[in-house]
Amino acid sequence: MTNMLRNKNKDLEVRKREKEDIKTEIYALSQSISMSAHKARRVLDQIRGRSYQETLMILELMPYRACYPIFKVIYSAAANAKHNMGLNEEYLVIIKATVDEGTTVKKLKPRARGRSYTIKRPTCHITIVLKDISLYEESVVENSIGLGTIQGHHSLWFAQPKNYSKGLQEDQKIRECIKNYVQKNMRISSGVEGIARIEIQKRIDLIQIIIHMGFPKLLVEEFIAGQLRNRVSFRKAIKKAIELTEQADTKGIQVQIAGRIDGKEIARVEWIREGRVPLQTIRAKIDYCSYRVRTIYGVLGIKIWIFVDEE
Repeated sequence: MTNMLRNKNKDLEVRKREKEDIKTEIYALSQSISMSAHKARRVLDQIRGRSYQETLMILELMPYRACYPIFKVIYSAAANAKHNMGLNEEYLVIIKATVDEGTTVKKLKPRARGRSYTIKRPTCHITIVLKDISLYEESVVENSIGLGTIQGHHSLWFAQPKNYSKGLQEDQKIRECIKNYVQKNMRISSGVEGIARIEIQKRIDLIQIIIHMGFPKLLVEEFIAGQLRNRVSFRKAIKKAIELTEQADTKGIQVQIAGRIDGKEIARVEWIREGRVPLQTIRAKIDYCSYRVRTIYGVLGIKIWIFVDEE
């Protein structure tokens, strides 16, 4: 009897988890698209597993005709996630992108003297599934490889397994609210320190939020993003940001920018490193952050590694 009750409880937990996954997944289906499945599959293989914003940038740059109908399906799914479910587009990831062959449409092509010949046009069905990753641990902890050696957790609390995802979502909303308030109501210049990290400690009847002010990550990424929006050369923006980090006694910095840099037609990746940035050792305390900036040429991705100290 006890084994049967345990099995039933496990089945109920699995069903609850499946329902929670359904709430974070968004489906979009487009049927009878006038295109062969091979041409659509060639594009879907390039975007599967990527984020929503990165997918839009790839579809805008690829020269294939199949990009436009796939773009409409993904855009429709993201719009449903935003308006109907209240999800943030920044945390949407394409977890499934499939294409199935549809019916073959036959048409008659008229010729001279009352003759004609048949034209066969294949169709396909495209299915896109987006998922919100803000509820999962890997999307919140960016520097998980150094936990326990050079740094601690940014969220300290205990919860039951069924309430764990809700706690992560609550932490993410708190951090977004604080960062949005700072960006709207404070003007951060090169001489003022910004938010380095936000720690959240939860107790039974108290939530304690600790805001650490520091120079490195926030100011560098915001400075580079502002310069790129104003059409400043990316090399000048990076070199100026490196000069700013030298004031904070850092041992090294590496900045990487990807996308249509300086308005070029072909997307590429450029990076500049100053000093030492030992990414191969866990003893090195390295601050990492990623940032997306929208320009008139498209979306640019910025990644920054700052070598602070070594233990």
